[in-house]
Amino acid sequence: MEARKRWWATRLAILLLVLASNVPAGLCDTNPQDVSALRSVMSQWTNYPSTWTSSGDPCDGSWDGIQCSNGRITVLMVSGVNLQGTLSDSVGQLSQLVSLDLSFNPHLSGPLPASIGSLAQLETLIVAGCSFNGGIPKELGNLLKLSFMALNSNNFTGTIPASFGLLSRLEWLDLANNQLTGSVPISTGTTPGLNMLTAAQHFHFNKNKLSGTLTGLFDSNMSLIHILFDSNQFSGPIPSEIGSINSLTVLRLDSNKLTGAVPNMTNLVKLNELNLANNQLTGSLPDLSSMSMLNVVDLSNNSFTSSVTPNWFTTLTSLIAVSISSGNLIGEVPKALFTLPQLQEVVLSKNLLSGKLDMSGNISQKLQSVDLDTNSITSADVTTDYKKALVLRNNPACGYESLLGGPFCSPKPQIVIPYRTSMDKCASANSCPSTQNQNPANCGCAYAYSGKMVFRAPFFKDLTDSDTFQQLETSLWTDLKLRSGAVGLSKVHFDSNGYIQVQVELFPSSGTSFNHSEVILLGSLLGRQYYKPPAKFGPYSFIADVYIPFSVPDAKKTKFSTGAIAGIAAGGGVLVIALIFVGLFALRQKRRNQELKVQANPFASWGTTQKDSGGAPQLKGTRFFSFEELQSCTDNFSDSYEIGAGGYGKVYKGTLVDGIRVAIKRAQSGSMQGAPEFKNEIELLSRVHHRNLVSLIGFCFEQREQMLVYEFVAGGTLRENLVVRGSYLDWKKRLRITLGSARGLAYLHELADPPIIHGDIKSTNILLDENLKAKVADFGLSKLMGDTEKGHVSTQVKGTLVTDHNHCYIFHLDRSAN
Repeated sequence: MEARKRWWATRLAILLLVLASNVPAGLCDTNPQDVSALRSVMSQWTNYPSTWTSSGDPCDGSWDGIQCSNGRITVLMVSGVNLQGTLSDSVGQLSQLVSLDLSFNPHLSGPLPASIGSLAQLETLIVAGCSFNGGIPKELGNLLKLSFMALNSNNFTGTIPASFGLLSRLEWLDLANNQLTGSVPISTGTTPGLNMLTAAQHFHFNKNKLSGTLTGLFDSNMSLIHILFDSNQFSGPIPSEIGSINSLTVLRLDSNKLTGAVPNMTNLVKLNELNLANNQLTGSLPDLSSMSMLNVVDLSNNSFTSSVTPNWFTTLTSLIAVSISSGNLIGEVPKALFTLPQLQEVVLSKNLLSGKLDMSGNISQKLQSVDLDTNSITSADVTTDYKKALVLRNNPACGYESLLGGPFCSPKPQIVIPYRTSMDKCASANSCPSTQNQNPANCGCAYAYSGKMVFRAPFFKDLTDSDTFQQLETSLWTDLKLRSGAVGLSKVHFDSNGYIQVQVELFPSSGTSFNHSEVILLGSLLGRQYYKPPAKFGPYSFIADVYIPFSVPDAKKTKFSTGAIAGIAAGGGVLVIALIFVGLFALRQKRRNQELKVQANPFASWGTTQKDSGGAPQLKGTRFFSFEELQSCTDNFSDSYEIGAGGYGKVYKGTLVDGIRVAIKRAQSGSMQGAPEFKNEIELLSRVHHRNLVSLIGFCFEQREQMLVYEFVAGGTLRENLVVRGSYLDWKKRLRITLGSARGLAYLHELADPPIIHGDIKSTNILLDENLKAKVADFGLSKLMGDTEKGHVSTQVKGTLVTDHNHCYIFHLDRSAN
């Protein structure tokens, strides 16, 4: 165990030394200018590492994430420690800084200071996964030694600075997932442009609002490996120069407005993925026969000239997935396509393919799905060995009962269970607290370092292949030097952009949590792309979640205290500082007293509304939330966080600062639920606790708002599961849901004290968790039933009037679904 701790410390030191150009760490006192600059930066932050003390020396070797050389700070690396605040202009005074990594601090916001452009020694700049906004400073073009720049997953707006073209050493440029607009700058006689970045290997500009043409951006001297320009608004032709960059392995130009013919790409012999879908391309289908390493190709939804299926359908033995939906294909589908040894997916829907579909004989054992919806296929011969998805609806073959029938013409959605790290060996272990997770390595409980790993161009399509994802697990714990098996993968899925998203949990090798230096090391290994996943996963990005042990700011490290220390360090007048200190302290104490008063009596203002019927609710362990807390965790109640709506109002998902996921029910103005019902629901839910009832976490009643905060139940409503995903609810699952719902209602009716009549049972008020456990929800219309009422049955209709047949869900247990 001690050896493992020493390894972490040594690994961090080595990484910091590498980033500092292999110069040994200085042992002398920190340069006063650097001290002053760092203190000024700290004054704008809360929740920085606990080793950053008010009186210590940043270069004494004890400050997590700080590395020095000859008394000068060369590395400032605080990835994933939940910094909160803004970045001070004073960062530009750390003139010997080689690496600046502020990644995965989602509460770090405001503009990115232009003063960073004065850090002439900077080689690495990473602010991925923060909340910086405004324009990207053109001064970053002054960082002539920069080789790695990741500004992705922020809120940057405006255009890409033309000055980036001056960064001749830049290899990695990631601007993805922002709100950038305008065209990509191209050099002219007087201004630089990105076409000058001949050393660049990675252009990741996906998921922005960039527009204009790409003409002039590429040439054969470039070293690009990845071009990710998908999900923008680019127009005009695909530059022919792209076809001469023979180092390319991934080319994604999909979901733009590109026009014209696809240029010659026969030189792209290393290409693994080609995606040109959802554009306005014309002319012939491109000839891809020379791309012997091509795994995934998608040319769907363009305006190509009508043609038969291309020859490379049967010659590219490396093909894993081919998609040409709405591609004006005619003739028969070649039988040899289905014999390609690596093939997993074929999508040729909405074409004019005709004749007989021949899938007899030895088709690929890895083939998962074939989609030929809406063609002109007249018959089909399918081997009995093929048990996976085949869609032939809207073909003549399905119009004649004598020719073809059965599941291919009216296919039911396949039950596909994506990979998830097995926890079978931990079935008998005790459950963990809500803030901790179970470590697959030893079944113990610990605070996992978690985040979302997004693979932007994977070279496979089968999400159920355990071998593939076990390789990812093994590479993570091996390369990150974790305990064998101390990695959990879950929530594996393709998103709307064709990216594979995986929730990753990394567990400490000893104890229950990582320390600051270990979290910083993990964040930097992932954010700086030192970790390399198996090749088939392609390019990735990682966005860490807030690490729960660091989620609560240290009260000892407030802006006030560091600001006072910075003032003392600057040598300000002692008397003036003392007076300011006293004034701020008094103001803080006054504010603290007000907060304590609100916490002691959160319903002090309850009687101010005319709807109130008097008296604060009787609460049992239910938390009071401020409006600002709930506003923050829902991004100001953004539409993207909305997960439901009804007569009461809207429901939003959110994540509290301690990492707990919640569902927030917010009443709308004029709602049918008034203060009495609001009190009733709080009282009811705060006193009932059962595994088949949704738990109330807290509530908000201020600023004329009525909000209820529930546990988040990830599986959605029973209605959604019946209507949208009903095919996977077989007899046993429906019975289990029925019994769970019944147990919850039985508890309310018989064991609650006093008993409770729900009064509004329907399919939208039964929620399912990830394991299909039923949870009864929505007690806003419930009625307490005293002893004098136990023999009385109310016939009053409550809740929302419905005409949906799915409200018979509890008793409609269709045996044919088995």
